[in-house]
Amino acid sequence: MISREFRILFWVLCVHLAGIYLFTKGFLLTRLALPDRSADTCTSLATHKRAVLLVIDALRFDFIAEHPPEPASPFHHNILTLPRELTAAHPDRSFIFNAHSDPPTTTLQRLKGITTGSLPTFVDAGENFGGSSIHEDSIIHQLNAAGRKIALAGDDTWLSLFPDAFQPNMTFAFDSFNVEDLHTVDQGVVDNLLPLMQHHQHSWHFAIGHGLGVDHVGHRVGPDHPILREKLEQMNTLLRDVVAAMDDDTLLIMLGDHGMDKMGNHGGDNVLETMSALWIYSKVPLSLPDSTIPEAILPTITFPEATVPHRHVQQIDLVPTISLLLGLPIPFNNLGTVIPELFSRDSDGSSLQKAMELNAAQIRRYLDAYRSSSSGKELDAAWHDFSIAWDGISAMDGNRRIIALDNFTRLALSACRELWAQFNVFLMGAGLAVIALSIVAGWALYSTLRDIADVEWEKWVDDKVWWSFSASAAGSALGYLTHVLLHEYLDGVAMHQTVLFAAAISSSFVMIATAHPTISFKSIKSLPIFLLLHTLCFASNSFTVWEDRIVLFFLISSIIPSVITGFTAPTSRLRYRILGFSALFAICVRLTAMSTVCREEQHPYCTVTFYASESSSAPPLTALLLAFPIAIAVPRVVRRILQISKSDSGLAATFIPLLFAPSLIAGTTFWMLEWVDSAQVLGDMGDVLRVTRTVLARTTVAVMLIGGLSVWWTSPVCLAISKSQASEASAGEKTEVTVLGFANAFGSPYLIFWLIFFSIVWLMTQLSGQIVLGLSCIALLSYLEITDSIRDVHNLNNAFTSPNASLQFANPNPNHDLSFSEIVPLALLATHTYHGTGHQSTFSSIQWKSAFILGKTLTFPFSHISVALNTFGPFFLGALAVPLIVLWNVPPLPLSPSHPRPNALRAALAISLYFAVLAFGAAACGAVLRRHLMVWKIFAPRYLGAGFGLWVVDVGVLVGVGVGVGVGRIGGEIGRVFGSGA
Repeated sequence: MISREFRILFWVLCVHLAGIYLFTKGFLLTRLALPDRSADTCTSLATHKRAVLLVIDALRFDFIAEHPPEPASPFHHNILTLPRELTAAHPDRSFIFNAHSDPPTTTLQRLKGITTGSLPTFVDAGENFGGSSIHEDSIIHQLNAAGRKIALAGDDTWLSLFPDAFQPNMTFAFDSFNVEDLHTVDQGVVDNLLPLMQHHQHSWHFAIGHGLGVDHVGHRVGPDHPILREKLEQMNTLLRDVVAAMDDDTLLIMLGDHGMDKMGNHGGDNVLETMSALWIYSKVPLSLPDSTIPEAILPTITFPEATVPHRHVQQIDLVPTISLLLGLPIPFNNLGTVIPELFSRDSDGSSLQKAMELNAAQIRRYLDAYRSSSSGKELDAAWHDFSIAWDGISAMDGNRRIIALDNFTRLALSACRELWAQFNVFLMGAGLAVIALSIVAGWALYSTLRDIADVEWEKWVDDKVWWSFSASAAGSALGYLTHVLLHEYLDGVAMHQTVLFAAAISSSFVMIATAHPTISFKSIKSLPIFLLLHTLCFASNSFTVWEDRIVLFFLISSIIPSVITGFTAPTSRLRYRILGFSALFAICVRLTAMSTVCREEQHPYCTVTFYASESSSAPPLTALLLAFPIAIAVPRVVRRILQISKSDSGLAATFIPLLFAPSLIAGTTFWMLEWVDSAQVLGDMGDVLRVTRTVLARTTVAVMLIGGLSVWWTSPVCLAISKSQASEASAGEKTEVTVLGFANAFGSPYLIFWLIFFSIVWLMTQLSGQIVLGLSCIALLSYLEITDSIRDVHNLNNAFTSPNASLQFANPNPNHDLSFSEIVPLALLATHTYHGTGHQSTFSSIQWKSAFILGKTLTFPFSHISVALNTFGPFFLGALAVPLIVLWNVPPLPLSPSHPRPNALRAALAISLYFAVLAFGAAACGAVLRRHLMVWKIFAPRYLGAGFGLWVVDVGVLVGVGVGVGVGRIGGEIGRVFGSGA
């Protein structure tokens, strides 16, 4: 039977998801891809019959630069030297460029760019794990339309984009997501591309080679590692062999699809991620040595920490350039500009001018077609500038005409970059309204449930659930009718979105109305100041950037009221407990803050400590030394805390030493073996270590989820019950029953339940993060003891001042009236742990190697779940732990004024409210600041983090409270043991 807690929390989850979905659809729009195809072929500018496109994944520009940054790295500078050698020897047929890769800098999106000439959108990054095929016009489609044969060797991402484009007998694709495999794909390119060029040169017209070794090395160990030097040497050798196998009719294009940051990651818009290498080479001259090209169309840029500027192009400029050099039509959606150096073949510049005119005419056709489409009005603001730039071309001649043509194509590119940051205000407003009403409804449930009598709370919840879902059904019908009648005025809003909005709004209104919350000055005054300040931080880009430091300050400050209470406690024992555990809590929090991963904007005021260095993904020496001691210490600390309430018996005596402790050791061993493999400490034992790690990880997950939950379900109590005979002079012998663990009968078994999931998140977390998780676990236990002691202080104070003092002493620790302020430190601790485990609200901080914990290849859904747990595991654990606030050291006394289940439900609603307010704040600030320069770099990623965090928190409280496996199962078993209705 579905528990009442599950039903109400599931409703909360659904409303939150509805609001997040609606806002996201309005905030992160996708680009309209026109289906038109170009047909204007120009063969007069063609120079080659064949081309080789060699993609070296993540090849940053400085890896091939003649003047790399200073000081030069021995691991990736001055190693891949063939491009600069041939450029120095043959400047008329060898060209090196610093190419700008439009973010998001993920492989699939960049391949779309270099084949279609179009721009990606922000949300396209999510497709990198499994993108759909490309249907818009591209250079691949144009090659097929011209009857030219295409060969492929390397990354199988090309097959997902162009499933029917390649010749079956010349297709050699390899898995692209096995980051730990540094050699298979590259060797596949070497073994298959070179024979095609050497022995089957007339069997193909366009050959693609795509190696992944450089990218995988970056992800695995970072750019400052000897393995990257070996990879670049291998690529240099491959290039020499390719050049040797080329004939005069073959054009070579070598490029990096994107760069990599100092850690070896990519995906965002960091300058190191967007600066990629591009080299074009031909055995016949492509330009005249004495030709003059206007300097205005030859921009340069200086690589960070370098001293010499270099020629700069847009990566999508490849599309019109290659198309014309091969005699193909320029793809219809292209926004790139031909690279002038490759068309400067005559002294009067006629070839360059013709190429520029073909390019500009194609872009003009695209703009006209876009303006005629359903999204055409988006161009209205820029159309006047387009028209002036286009009309101005006809009045120019010579170099001035070439400059005017270039200005027009670049204007179109910059305008479209802004165009695809348009927003649907209707959907954004609808999403904000739903999230805001869900917050009010959640607060109404939280505050009203406090005043419901124990015998009535189940009926009360049933009533609210029935009314809310009935209102959802009625709202859906109303939304359908509204869309049918008003769809002409709902621009860009689909039928299902109107229905979803109406259902969520109706349900929330009814929930608020039927809950009858009371608004008083006391309730307004009790609003948590840290939640309000945390939310307001999102209105500032600098506060958002430094959120990790701000959360640390909030978290330490949130414990100050407890310290003040400790100084005024009525007994020395309570003073020592509160002050001692507060000190332990503060120490763990401060130590956690020492683990940092820095955002780009935080430099130079931040130093990376989560990894060995800014340019390495290996663990630091401190993590290697402390990982095993922390893994051993955490179970001991847990058991020591349980000993305080004599709750280390029963289930705890078996689970902690036999399941929990070994699982932490296994999780740490996994990442130790990963480091041994990456650093090649034991030489070439990669296959053996990989199999060992996979078996270890899968065994740990199976044992904890199946074995641990089974053991817990069988007997979820941490009690030791003994009987003895005591003699009395008047009554003879009397049976005495001793129950150890009675004082913490509810809290201790739920802690065991929480530790099962803690061990899973531990496995998914790297070594530095495991140390942080261990410290956070100790901080959580300390906070539970602090709250319990503060309850004792309040009970004693009430007993001394109450006229019914005897009743107060008879029931010294009843279930207490939960305060929202007690939830705030737990929510802040979850956020602080998120930062401490190596995460920021940036794409580049995602730890992709966690996708390969349960296997060496990308496997749905296990790889995706692993990444999600690695990233958002602290939020899940924080939400899962929230019932402990009301269960810890709560005995099943018959005089208790309330049962644990409604209090646990209130705690779940409270932490969900906290993160819902954060999500609303991030969404609202993102909406207001949607034209801010940093919207896609700072505000949009923070909103996505807040949205995912809210979803994970809702799932966490569903597992802990709603499913009944957590609190419901414990309450039932305690009731069975003591014969009560607890």
